[in-house]
Amino acid sequence: MRTRSQQTESSSIASTVAPEDLRRGDYVGVLSQMVEVPSFLWNETLPTGRSELVRLTIVPTDERPPRRVKAICLPFVFVKLPCGQHQTIDVRLTSLVRLERSYARKVWKALRSRPQARNTCEI
Repeated sequence: MRTRSQQTESSSIASTVAPEDLRRGDYVGVLSQMVEVPSFLWNETLPTGRSELVRLTIVPTDERPPRRVKAICLPFVFVKLPCGQHQTIDVRLTSLVRLERSYARKVWKALRSRPQARNTCEI
């Protein structure tokens, strides 16, 4: 039996973007975030001093809608979420990816039209 699949839409890959390459109007997503915790929380299992900070890179697991870049003053990027809220992102602690414009617009439109999205916008 022969099966043939037709691909009507092409896939795309979000690409990491250096902070200096960001432009107003870009759609970005959060790839990872760095969190600093005091080393004394590790029950002295780390070879570092007790007063040093330990940096952990975390990958967000909750819903992360695309954000639209409104203004840039490095290391800070001011973005708008589909629900209308705004957020300032510190790019020293957050890795961003540039999203393909067509993908971001579809998601943006779908999330903006959800009535509950306006009330429960997570940042």
